[in-house]
Amino acid sequence: MSQPAGLLPEGMTSPHDFVEALERHGYLADLGLGTACYLGLTLSRPLFLEGEPGVGKTEVAKTLARLLQAPLIRMQCYEGIDVSQALYDWDFPRQLLHLRSIETVAGIGGGKWTDVDSVEGELYDRRFLIPRPLLQALETTPSVLLVDEVDRADDEFEAFLLEVLSDFTVSIPEIGTVHADTPPVVVVTSNRTREVHDALKRRCLYHWLDHPSFDREVAIVRMRLPHASERLTEQVTAAVQALREADLVKPPGVAETLDWTQALVALGAEELDAELMALTLGSVLKYHEDQERARTLDFATLPGVQPAAGR
Repeated sequence: MSQPAGLLPEGMTSPHDFVEALERHGYLADLGLGTACYLGLTLSRPLFLEGEPGVGKTEVAKTLARLLQAPLIRMQCYEGIDVSQALYDWDFPRQLLHLRSIETVAGIGGGKWTDVDSVEGELYDRRFLIPRPLLQALETTPSVLLVDEVDRADDEFEAFLLEVLSDFTVSIPEIGTVHADTPPVVVVTSNRTREVHDALKRRCLYHWLDHPSFDREVAIVRMRLPHASERLTEQVTAAVQALREADLVKPPGVAETLDWTQALVALGAEELDAELMALTLGSVLKYHEDQERARTLDFATLPGVQPAAGR
């Protein structure tokens, strides 16, 4: 199951090229992530991206879809997700309507149902099948399949997912076997709320995404929010990185850095001071306990934060 060269962007011959391509499409990646993505497409192996919430795992899949000009098919995992929600389901209301139509026609014509198997076959026709994300990805070429937060699903679903990713084939008893002629590009993400089984990880290329360095995070904010002043961007980034070192329930991710910067820009701020920081904590810290913890800190001593301006 080699990955068709057609899915690789034209002229891409190395991980360095992939890093540059990701940047052109709005994602600043390091060489480690660029190498993992490059090998994933070259070897037709799913990517398993693990890391704290907000480090950009989901955004990798979105950027790959833009880069490959392929649809992004997202499967959000959660506790209790099963095969019918991930693979396919039957449209029972339409099946019932079809059955009643047959009854009506037979009644009007004074006929009887003489071929029960034929009627049952009609009920389980492809037109009544509702494809869910996994089936959509197998039937869409090319496509990028995002299996988001797989750590929220249970062990049984992991085993099912491993089976599908092993040969990109599923069996639908009433219809037959569906096989992907061209395997989708698969990105599996985990926030590590629990350990995912080794068997699934072995099927994938694993990469850990950490919070970015100060310089990289500043560059990300500058790319996404170019209207924010350079000073404000650096101050917010420094403050967020300092908050990550505090004993918080949910340390802020890059998404929160962007949210906070955007909120401050909306307030007309050109720089960050302790008063503004206290007023806008809800943009960066989403737990009451974390906000209470942050308020015990001397904001003016955090890197880049100015003393209150006396508003």
